[in-house]
Amino acid sequence: MVPYKRMPMIVEAFAAMPDKRLIMIGDGPDLPKAQAIASQVSNVTLLGFQPGSVLLEHMRSARAFVFAAEEDFGISPVEAQACGTPVIAFAKGGVMETVRGLDHPQPTGVFYRQQTVASLIAAIGEFEAAQSRISPEACRANAERFSVARFEQEIKAFVEDRLALSSRAHLARLPQSQWVAQAAPGLGSELPNRVVPLKIV
Repeated sequence: MVPYKRMPMIVEAFAAMPDKRLIMIGDGPDLPKAQAIASQVSNVTLLGFQPGSVLLEHMRSARAFVFAAEEDFGISPVEAQACGTPVIAFAKGGVMETVRGLDHPQPTGVFYRQQTVASLIAAIGEFEAAQSRISPEACRANAERFSVARFEQEIKAFVEDRLALSSRAHLARLPQSQWVAQAAPGLGSELPNRVVPLKIV
């Protein structure tokens, strides 16, 4: 728990909503602040550091994953969606690309505009009102956009596309007879007007 993640703010928001339960996992310099607030209420549980298997179990069973940080990408919201769990996130940084808000046909979460207790509480209320619109299937499908397999596929397609463009540009600068000869060696003199396609493997 580091300051920019605003964990004490999340605890404070849930302390003001005794009918809702918060389970927080992780440790760090802001843990004592979060503990001081949580010690005054009964609906907030701080588990400290936990192995990945425990974190995964809680992500899968949660109604929503609350994210208060501003990060360039932010892997945790993607991991939550991969578990089929919606995200309630501060509307800045990478989550604007990785989470689909309620304005999307297949939303995967809710955004709040300010890093304040009041703004987060309002977003939680908005989430509860719209929860039926957010499906685990939509969350998992959205997370797949950021999978390793998808990344490798798109990088490969990009490289192949660049190579094809480069090859076509090179051939376009050659005289037609030389182009045909390079495309199909031995056919240049026999088929001066025929375009022989190239295949890049």
